[in-house]
Amino acid sequence: MPAPVRATLPGLSPAWRRRLASLFWGLVSLGLFAGLWEGLWALDLVNPLLLPPPHLFLADIPGTLRYFDRSNRIGSVGGGGGVAALLVTMGWTTMRVFVGLGLGFVCGVLVGALVHYVRALRNLLLPTVLLLAPISPVAWLPVAIFVFGIGDKPAIFLVFITLFFTIVLSTGAQIESVPKTYIHVARIMGATGRQTFWRVVLPAILPSLFMTLRLNLFAAWMVVLIAETVGVGTGLGQITSMARSTFNAKLVFFTMAIVGVLGFLSDFALRQVQRKMLWWVGPGGAR
Repeated sequence: MPAPVRATLPGLSPAWRRRLASLFWGLVSLGLFAGLWEGLWALDLVNPLLLPPPHLFLADIPGTLRYFDRSNRIGSVGGGGGVAALLVTMGWTTMRVFVGLGLGFVCGVLVGALVHYVRALRNLLLPTVLLLAPISPVAWLPVAIFVFGIGDKPAIFLVFITLFFTIVLSTGAQIESVPKTYIHVARIMGATGRQTFWRVVLPAILPSLFMTLRLNLFAAWMVVLIAETVGVGTGLGQITSMARSTFNAKLVFFTMAIVGVLGFLSDFALRQVQRKMLWWVGPGGAR
């Protein structure tokens, strides 16, 4: 941890010192990035119309918020914008991400376990899973619109697809990697097959599956913005599309900053859930 912070806060626990150190270096990293961007602008090396630095696209926040609407209805009349409209738009996009991730994670673990343990399902489903897994989630967008129409469902489906096949394959691989001694000890102690899975196998594979979930979180944010542009018509993706169409670079970068903050907070929230759920994993094993 940096010496100045440690010297001024000697009574803090090691956990709080680690958090403050992480916050400190995070602010330093963002400051360097913003400073480099501002420096390029000051040296007239970037066009402020195409790449406005932070002080420009953050200067007129009330004017930028006029483009946000409180309604989640397609084609609705704007409600005047404001902070409340921004929060509502952020909430709808975040909801689509987390609902899709939750469904993809639960269904992926269930199907992956069934494919591993049931030979008939493995023979029937695994070839199809391997065939569909390499397809980009964006390529599923027309299918989602054909099946679900326009609205929230296509975006949720795209996030679901982003995670589902990866979790199915990862679940099978992680079950194979569980040490055989764990299984043997459980059987010696009289555990049934179901008890062995829920109390031995699942706790052993959940840390790796949570890491897979976190790695796919950022991909989920990417695809939900694309889905909102075409298949939903509302949300942060639609705002970005509108800003691109009207050549409003300030609105583009403002929305990008919002998405970045939401992605960071989403990962932070998942890490907290991971620490609470995986209570048997040490502090260094669930980062």
